[in-house]
Amino acid sequence: MPKPILLQEHAQDRKKMPQILICLRSEKPEGLRQMICKLFVFRHAETTDNARGIFSGWRDATLTSRGVSQSHEIAKQLKGEQIDYAFSSHLKRARQTMKIVLKSHHPVRVFTDDRLIERCYGLLQGKSKRKLAVEKPEWYAQVHRGYDFPPPKGESLKMVESRTLPFLGQLEEWLQQNPGNVAISCHGNSLRPIRRVFEHLSLEQMLQMENPQNRAMTYTLPLHGVNFEGTRKSGTIASWKGMLVPRDVRLATDPQNPLSQYY
Repeated sequence: MPKPILLQEHAQDRKKMPQILICLRSEKPEGLRQMICKLFVFRHAETTDNARGIFSGWRDATLTSRGVSQSHEIAKQLKGEQIDYAFSSHLKRARQTMKIVLKSHHPVRVFTDDRLIERCYGLLQGKSKRKLAVEKPEWYAQVHRGYDFPPPKGESLKMVESRTLPFLGQLEEWLQQNPGNVAISCHGNSLRPIRRVFEHLSLEQMLQMENPQNRAMTYTLPLHGVNFEGTRKSGTIASWKGMLVPRDVRLATDPQNPLSQYY
């Protein structure tokens, strides 16, 4: 099977820059065909923590009534689209948003993978963003939009990117055997590197952009060498080897955090 091509872009120090997945550009193997898959990628809708201006991270906040309405807006946007598979983190806000989005679709298998989970804000989780911005404005700016600046016992955006990109690479390979359209319920910071890849954003653009909570982004992923005959004959969906953060793990520095292998 052809492997995804990984390119390094926007890097002054290429040895330290995470590899950025673009798409398969290998030659199409003889006898196999090309397929264009769609990825419908969205951020979870508004939560109680969002409404209160609190660092949420790995806290398991739920949707507000406004968040429920925003989820229905995404559902309306995607109502006429075919969705074959769905991916979400284990956090309630991502799963609740996905559940509403998929209500008008035929039963869709939902896979859980915490490489999509929100950035861990460590010891800042549960604390007020506004208060920190007033008390420590420069430090807040570094934590909020710095690339390689993790809060105490938390993750930097660079660390989030380092775990999100392998998810994309695995998804691309997995779709070779299971072609179809995919819905992905992300978080504000795990969505950044995904948009950076498909929208060809600079590092600065990725850091400064804001992600809507009521709209999905649609991307196309060309897949070469898809064996349609083999897929139809098997009639089964290949297993997905995801990554799950134990529900009692709240800090990135916890020895039980499986995502640390990507840092």
